[in-house]
Amino acid sequence: MMNVIAKRSLWILVAGGGVAGQALAFWLTRGGHAVTVVERFPALRDSGAQVDLRGQGIDAVERMGLLQEVRSQLVDEAGVAFIDSRGKPKATIMANTSGKGRQSLTSEYEIMRGDLVRILHAATKDDAEYVFGKSVDGFDQHAAKVTAHFSDGTSDEYDLLIGADGQSSRTRRALLPEDFDPYRRMGIHMAYWFVPRIASDTNIRDTYMVPGGRQIMRRSHNATETQVYFVMREESAEASAIHRAETEEQRKFWAERFRDAGWQTERFVRGMQDSPFFYSQEIVQVRIDSWSKGRVALAGDAAHCASPYSGMGISGGLVGAYVLAGEINSSPSDLPAALANYEHVLRPFVDEIQGEVNPRILRVGMPLTRHAIAAFQNLTALACFLHIPDLVTRMSKEDRGGDWRLPVYVNAA
Repeated sequence: MMNVIAKRSLWILVAGGGVAGQALAFWLTRGGHAVTVVERFPALRDSGAQVDLRGQGIDAVERMGLLQEVRSQLVDEAGVAFIDSRGKPKATIMANTSGKGRQSLTSEYEIMRGDLVRILHAATKDDAEYVFGKSVDGFDQHAAKVTAHFSDGTSDEYDLLIGADGQSSRTRRALLPEDFDPYRRMGIHMAYWFVPRIASDTNIRDTYMVPGGRQIMRRSHNATETQVYFVMREESAEASAIHRAETEEQRKFWAERFRDAGWQTERFVRGMQDSPFFYSQEIVQVRIDSWSKGRVALAGDAAHCASPYSGMGISGGLVGAYVLAGEINSSPSDLPAALANYEHVLRPFVDEIQGEVNPRILRVGMPLTRHAIAAFQNLTALACFLHIPDLVTRMSKEDRGGDWRLPVYVNAA
C-alpha cells in the first residue's frame, strides 16, 4: 500500500462514513488531501446484511491492496436454492467459483457489510479524520469555498463537500430542485434482520416464493446467526411510507403482510422482535442528470444507487469513489474539470449496472399465484438439470458492469 503524500492540496469534507465514504477517504488521502469524514451515527456503522463484490468492484478492492483481507472475511454461501413450503429444494443454482466468466446469483465474494466497513476503516482511520455523531445539515457555496453547517451548530469551510450519505442523501436533496424526484421505483419492498441459526440452516441460500408476489430468503453468515429477508411486490402509499415509520410499526407491517406465508415464517417473525439489526426499505434506483454542482459532489448510492437487484450496489460505490478521487487527485487545482471528468468517465458504467435491472423481469421472479410459482420452479429445475446457469456464467465474457474498465490513476496502488 502506498504511503500518504506529505503535501496536502485540498480540504475535503465527506458526508457519510459507509463504504463509499471510506473508499473516498482511502484514495483522497493518498492524493495528499486533508479529509474529514462525518457520520451521523454515534459510532462506526458496521452493521447490515450480506453484500457482495462483482466485476469492477473486485478490481477496485484489489487496487486498494485489500483483496486478501476481504477474502479472509468471506461468507460461506455455496449457492441459491428455490424451495417449497416444506423447505425441499426444487432447483439450486451454485456459485461460479471457476474464476472465469460471470458471477451467478451468489458471488464468490460474499461478505457481511460490517466486515467490509471495518476493513475499510482500518485502512483509513490513521490518515483521515473521522467524526461520529455529527451530520451535515446544510451548506453555502462561495466562489472559492463551501461552508458546511453541522448538526451540533458549528460550521466550517472546505474546498469540496462530497455527499456519500446513501440512497436518502440529504446532500442530494439540498442540490436538487425541491419538487424533483430522483427515484426510479421498482414497486418492490424489502425488510431484513437476523435470527438465531438452527441446524437446518445450511450454506445454501433458501428462496421461498409466496403467492401475492412475496418472497422469503434465508441465508446464514456465521455459526450462530441467520439472515431473513421478506420481499414483496406492492405499489401502495402505505408500503412506501412504512420505511419512514418507527421500527416497531415496521415490524408489525411486515409480520401482517407475511402472516399466512407458511414455511418458517413463524420462526422468522418471532426472531424479528429480538434481532440486533432490522432494516426496511423500498427498492429504488437513484437517477439524476448531474452528480455535482459547484463545490459539492455526490458519490455512491447518493449519486447513482443501482438497487440491490443490480448485484452491483457495493461494487458501484467502490468504483465510483475510486473514479471521483482519481479525477480530483489528477486535477486538484481545477475542480470543475475534475468533477466533469468524474461524470464523463463513470456514467457509462453506471448506465450499464442500472440498465441490468428490469422491473418486469424482477416481477417474473415474484409470481402472484401458486400456478405461476410452480411454473417458475419447474422451468428453473429444468435449466439446472441441463446445467444452463453454470454454462451461461462460465462462458460469459463480462460480469454485470459490462466491458467498462477501471481507469489508471497515478495514486492508485
